[in-house]
Amino acid sequence: MYTFCSMSVETLGEALSAGWRIKARCAWGPRDGVKRVREYVFGGELDLQTLIWTRGRDFPLTMLESRLKCPRCGSRRVRVAFTVPRVRSRCVRDGGTFFL
Repeated sequence: MYTFCSMSVETLGEALSAGWRIKARCAWGPRDGVKRVREYVFGGELDLQTLIWTRGRDFPLTMLESRLKCPRCGSRRVRVAFTVPRVRSRCVRDGGTFFL
């Protein structure tokens, strides 16, 4: 469960409604057991609409990382990062109103 502005976001549908964006990257490291493999950085933004079409609005965000696979190398070592939109908070100072 992720808490955002006193609202908990637990599913793909809630993340889409809240305006979140999701990025994933391959976490394949420079070593595989005792042999060394070339390290590379591959990743990109995931389309929430497509994820909802394939997994459903009620799919939990906590399970997303375990269901992804790198399209380039096929590794299941994938890391997910959520981008939460900036919330404009209203402040009142010296009789004037401004937004942060």
